[in-house]
Amino acid sequence: MCGIVGYVGGQSALDVVIAGLKRLEYRGYDSAGVAVLADGGMAAAKKAGKLVNLEKELDSRPLPTGATGIGHTRWATHGAPTDANAHPHLDNAGRVAVVHNGIIENFAALRAELAERGHALESETDTETVAHLLAETFSSCGDLAEAMRLVCRRLEGAFTLVAVHADEPDVVVGARRNSPLVVGVGEGEAFLASDVAAFIEHTRSAIELGQDQVVEVRRDAVTVTDFDGAPAEVRAYHVDWDASAAEKGGYASFMLKEIAEQPKAVADTLLGRIDAGGFLTLDELRIPDEVLREARKVVIVACGTAFHAALIAKYAIEHWTRIPCEVELASEFRYRDPILDAQTLVVAISQSGETMDTLMALRHAREQGAKVLAISNTNGATIPRESDAVLYTHAGPEVAVASTKAFLTQLVAVYLLALYLGQVRGTTWGDEIRAVVRDLARIGEDVERVLETMEPVRELARSLADANTVLFLGRHVGFPVALEGALKLKELAYMHAEGFAAGELKHGPIALIEKGLPVVVVVPSPRGRSVLHDKIVSNIQEIRARGARTIVIAEEGDEAVVPYADHLIRVPVTPVLLQPMVSTVPLQVFACELATVRGNDVDQPRNLAKSVTVE
Repeated sequence: MCGIVGYVGGQSALDVVIAGLKRLEYRGYDSAGVAVLADGGMAAAKKAGKLVNLEKELDSRPLPTGATGIGHTRWATHGAPTDANAHPHLDNAGRVAVVHNGIIENFAALRAELAERGHALESETDTETVAHLLAETFSSCGDLAEAMRLVCRRLEGAFTLVAVHADEPDVVVGARRNSPLVVGVGEGEAFLASDVAAFIEHTRSAIELGQDQVVEVRRDAVTVTDFDGAPAEVRAYHVDWDASAAEKGGYASFMLKEIAEQPKAVADTLLGRIDAGGFLTLDELRIPDEVLREARKVVIVACGTAFHAALIAKYAIEHWTRIPCEVELASEFRYRDPILDAQTLVVAISQSGETMDTLMALRHAREQGAKVLAISNTNGATIPRESDAVLYTHAGPEVAVASTKAFLTQLVAVYLLALYLGQVRGTTWGDEIRAVVRDLARIGEDVERVLETMEPVRELARSLADANTVLFLGRHVGFPVALEGALKLKELAYMHAEGFAAGELKHGPIALIEKGLPVVVVVPSPRGRSVLHDKIVSNIQEIRARGARTIVIAEEGDEAVVPYADHLIRVPVTPVLLQPMVSTVPLQVFACELATVRGNDVDQPRNLAKSVTVE
């Protein structure tokens, strides 16, 4: 996820763009850059690291003043976070500048074509190919918007592009496919940005762009077409929140914002994972396939929410690979003298990539000769650096302490890893892998559907503001979901909450059931493993008979649970192993609302930090 700002108007473009980038730095802070049109030419500056590094560069080497410019904060996906890979990218003549969010999947073929025609590309990024293609196309048609349309028709993948050309100093052009881009319309000025937060201090009048559209903005005009040049319908709207809320994108908290971002985060984590032949290709992995084929055991180490993702990974890995899989709390791992060797694959899961318990566990594993693969959301963090391989999630920066979108993207990553292991070991057929990936690709839409139906869940949470305890039950992959639901209430609402495997109910926990006690039950699908479904319906009957207030999460069409549910929360039908992707979301919303009504700060819960960097 990257932050993009474009401006044309009467103010200093550099000042407007830098201010906008500051509001968008949450979208990426691996590097930052700007380009300004002035004096008939193009001037640009870019630096690796946070935006402050660029500001220091501009203090020492000021750019000329101009009224048109673009800027970018980068969350590195294609190429390391270096000065050379930072945006904007220019053509060889320095007449075109481009910034980009997303991944251009056919960039390698395009890059090869450009090289054959004499273009010299200087970065590792997919974005630079667009700058050269735009320059080449503009030289033929003489119109930047038309050049953008022609180039976009050649691109595959998901992208937002914003570009300027020195020969058209009063124009900024943007394009959108599966990645956000909004237009801000002011008096004698116009803006393009990834998020309205970038221009909210200048205007609250915005235009939402649709899929596969190109926009040309001038000081007093906005023109939107599809990629073929036909006029496109757009939606204009008024932003009803002010600059003070801009950081949170209009949401009351970062957590609410991050819950809402989950469909896109899931989609971003899936981008570019399948090659032209339909096979999984996890480019970040540096462990040879032959080493993965020889692994006799997988051990996953993690803490907190990441530990719950690991528990779900165990089901997927053993199902698709038939390799024994153990899941360990990283804080306990090295103290119990685990049995590890060169044929053990250790997977370390950490959103921040800096979790100290997990870092120490991976160091111990490597000392014992095991190969370590990290799953992390943070490029260049310690855990990815010290691992033999890394699989990055693309949730974007997560500000709220309680993890939401990072958890869902960790689930995507562990499913991809399990499928990849099945692919290289020959235990999962290509058709099955492609089918599961297609199901994963639809999960973002399913999460969106869940989010659209959450008002009854919020009402339920408000009704439980005075509750002292909530219990959670689940079976199969629903058990880790129950643990995650309980953890969210502990973190945010500061109340007693416990998650149990429903089959353990009669082995002790049923003693806790009393009249009015809220119990959340995550129900497995009646399809496939129907015996699990029948057993958990019996569990619901047992606790309801003892006076529990039953809150049931079940898939659409499951009628067997209806007579026993005091509150029924529906989720879309999904494959059994993927159900946590949708059943977790209502629990996030439930915990956030319950904590809010109790007067708690959901972004910064007491005694907690986003990243635990001490043991």
